[in-house]
Amino acid sequence: MPKRSVVDVVVHETADPEVIVAEFAYEFTLSDDSMAKVPCIFVMRVRDGQIIESRDYIDPIRTYTARGDLDLLIASLRKDVS
Repeated sequence: MPKRSVVDVVVHETADPEVIVAEFAYEFTLSDDSMAKVPCIFVMRVRDGQIIESRDYIDPIRTYTARGDLDLLIASLRKDVS
């Protein structure tokens, strides 16, 4: 697995005081020292300081590409189609 860090964090408040939307990106340092960035959005419900619900939206194509596993994803998708 490439080294990964969280960057570009922006937290949005919503009309519901328990719900926040967090935008961020995972930044990967690849084995050839190049960088890849994968955008993400988490929608969370927080109550009494605890996350009680979370929906995570991450770009799977960019994630698999950054990890060097795009062929694995494609093979998996082909397997499910046949």
